[in-house]
Amino acid sequence: MTTFVDRVELHVAAGNGGHGCASVHREKFKPLGGPDGGSGGRGGDVILTVDQSVTTLLEYHHSPHRKATNGRPGEGGNRSGKDGQDLVLAVPDGTVVLDKAGNVLADLVGNGTSYVAAQGGRGGLGNAALASARRKAPGFALLGEPGDVEDIVLELKTVADVALVGYPSAGKSSLISVLSAAKPKIADYPFTTLVPNLGVVTAGETVYTIAGVPGLIPGASQGKGLGLEFLRHVERCSVLVHVLDTATLESDRDPVSDLDIIEAELREYGGRDNGPGIVVLNKIDVPDGKDLAEMVRPDLEERGYRVFEVSAVAHTGLRELSFALAELVAGARAARPKEEATRIVIRPKAVDDAGFTVTREEDGLFRVRGEKPERWVRQTDFNNDEAVGYLSDRLNRLGVEEQLMKAGARTGDGVAIGPEDNAVVFDWEPTVTAGAEMLGRRGEDHRFEAPRPAAQRRRDRDAERDEAQREFDGFEPF
Repeated sequence: MTTFVDRVELHVAAGNGGHGCASVHREKFKPLGGPDGGSGGRGGDVILTVDQSVTTLLEYHHSPHRKATNGRPGEGGNRSGKDGQDLVLAVPDGTVVLDKAGNVLADLVGNGTSYVAAQGGRGGLGNAALASARRKAPGFALLGEPGDVEDIVLELKTVADVALVGYPSAGKSSLISVLSAAKPKIADYPFTTLVPNLGVVTAGETVYTIAGVPGLIPGASQGKGLGLEFLRHVERCSVLVHVLDTATLESDRDPVSDLDIIEAELREYGGRDNGPGIVVLNKIDVPDGKDLAEMVRPDLEERGYRVFEVSAVAHTGLRELSFALAELVAGARAARPKEEATRIVIRPKAVDDAGFTVTREEDGLFRVRGEKPERWVRQTDFNNDEAVGYLSDRLNRLGVEEQLMKAGARTGDGVAIGPEDNAVVFDWEPTVTAGAEMLGRRGEDHRFEAPRPAAQRRRDRDAERDEAQREFDGFEPF
C-alpha cells in the first residue's frame, strides 16, 4: 500500500456567500416599520498551511476533493448570516503549488507558511444595508457571490541539507542508515528505494538532514526509471553528494562514467550544477572495490572533487564524511541571506483607471469586463425588477453607459457583462427605465409620502361639499 505521495492534483472549492434578506419590520400600528433584512455571511476560504508534522501528500491522494462551508443567509430582524468556516489543509514543508498549466502559484517553505488556494464568496447585503435617504425601503437584497473553484497541483520538494544521488544499489540507503537513526529498506537488488528517505545526522554541534533519492539511470531526466519522479527532491538541498559503487557487477560500468552520467542528468533536468562537490566511493570493504577506489581517486581529485572512501557495512570512513558534510552545511547556512520581515506593498490604482473595459467584438457584441461590473451582476436577482434597476444605477454611476456610447453602441445593440463562458447578455437601452421606478422615481418609495387615510377622507368630504356649494350658488330660479 502506498505510504508516500509527493505529487497530487487537488480540487478545491471555497464556500459561497450567503444571500442577503429582504424584510420589513412589522408590529402593531407600524405596518411599514422600515427594512430590517440582514446581510449574508462570507463563504469559507480553502487555505494551505505548512505543518512540520506532515511529511507526505498521501491524504490528498485518497481524498482530492475539498470544499469549505458556505455562509449562512441573512434573516429578518437585522440578523446577519454566519460566516462559513475556513478549511485549513496541512501540507509538508517544501510543497509547491502549481496551476494546471504548470505555473507556480506558491512555494510553501517554513512552518506556518500559508496560501489561500480558493477564496470564499462575499455575502450579499440585506435591504437594511441598502437603505438610504432616497431609497428608504428597498424591496430587494443582493445575492451572495459564489466561492472560487480551483484545480491545483501540489508537488513536494524535500527540504533537506544534503542529498545523496547515484545509480541504483550504490548504497545510498545503507549510508543513511549508518549516519542517522533512519531505517530505510535495504536489499541486494536495484530500485529497492521507491521513495526518498530522510535522516537526521549530528556531527559535533551541527545537526543536519540527509536525503537519499531513488536511483538514477541514463535518461532519468526524460522520465526513465524513477529519476524524473524524484529529481525535484534535490533542488532545495545545499550539498549534493555523489555515491559511487566501486563493487558493481556490471562490466560496462565504472565510478567515473557513473559520475559523468549522473552529472549530465542533473544538468539536463534543471540546470543543477554546483561545480565539484563531494564524491563518496562506497563498498571499499570488498577487495576489488578498494582497489578500484584507489585507481579512480586521483582522477576525481584532479577534477576538483573531495573524495571519501567509505564502507557502510564496515563503518569505515563515516566519521570523516559526516564532519565534512557538517562543515559544508554550516557554510551554506551562514551564506544564506537573513530573512527580512514581510513588507506590505501598497499599489494604488491609477487616477484614470475606470476599473472596467468596453470592447466591441467581431459579431458586433459589446463586452464589458471588470471586477466591479461582473461582481454586481453576480449579486443581482434578475427576477426582481427593483434589483435590476439598482444594478442599472450602479453601472451608470460607474460610467459604463458613457463608455458604451463612446464605443459606438446604439439602442438595441447587444451588451455582455462577464467572460464568454459566463456572461449576462441584454439589449442595450440608454437611460433605461427600470422596474425600480414602479414606486415613483428610482430608489424612492411613495408609500412613505402618502397621506393618512382619515385625513384623505376628510379632504374628499370637503371637496364634495365645496363642489355642491358651487353648484348651488350657480342655480338661478325661474
